[in-house]
Amino acid sequence: MLRRVKRKFSISAPRLAVRPHVPWYVRWAMVVPFVLLAAALVVWAYDSGLQMAGFHREQAETELSRLRAQVKFLRGENAKLSTQVVADERQMQMEHATNQEMAKQLKTLNEEKAHLNEDLAFYQDLTQSGNRAEKLSINRLKVERDTLPGEYHCSMLLVDSGQRVKTFKGNLQLVVNVLHNGEKSVLVFPQENSPDAASYQLNFKYYQRVERSFHLPPGASLESLQVRVYERGQSEPKIKQDVAPA
Repeated sequence: MLRRVKRKFSISAPRLAVRPHVPWYVRWAMVVPFVLLAAALVVWAYDSGLQMAGFHREQAETELSRLRAQVKFLRGENAKLSTQVVADERQMQMEHATNQEMAKQLKTLNEEKAHLNEDLAFYQDLTQSGNRAEKLSINRLKVERDTLPGEYHCSMLLVDSGQRVKTFKGNLQLVVNVLHNGEKSVLVFPQENSPDAASYQLNFKYYQRVERSFHLPPGASLESLQVRVYERGQSEPKIKQDVAPA
């Protein structure tokens, strides 16, 4: 114990250093400028490297701003053009529908004109047939495809060109020759016990326009058609006429 005390206060005792106390804010005040200077040097070195490589920050930022403004403008223009395209498409659809309607009306008018011309020719022929003998005839007989598959439309004008005192009464019959699966067959309209048999009845004094539609079995094709006109109470047709499909 005594030896330790002597060593501590003798010449071989450890040295004692006395340093002044420095507050922490003074230390930071001395360190921060060097840190800022180092950061500035790093930024300067980075910018210098970019400029040496041909990259200019201010010009890049200016160009980026210009491109952003241009993109915003183009987006606005694109939205306007899209709205205009939609409006133009609607206008085109309306015009197309109008053109279709006008074409349909024109077709109807042409058909009406053709019917009127046919009626005019018929009346002219009828006025000139006053001295003819009594004769029943089938005029303007025509058969053509209708809108539905296997559907056909037959039209004709029955004319009694004589001076009839009484009304002609009878019925109409369509005899259709068809080809189905390579075999020929005959179909008769109206069919027996058909609900539309009444529509084939005839009742006229001078003339009667007749229009009838009929359906063929799927896959069957029409070869020819024969129109037969029967007078009431007679088993033999008063007149018959053949026609091929248009």
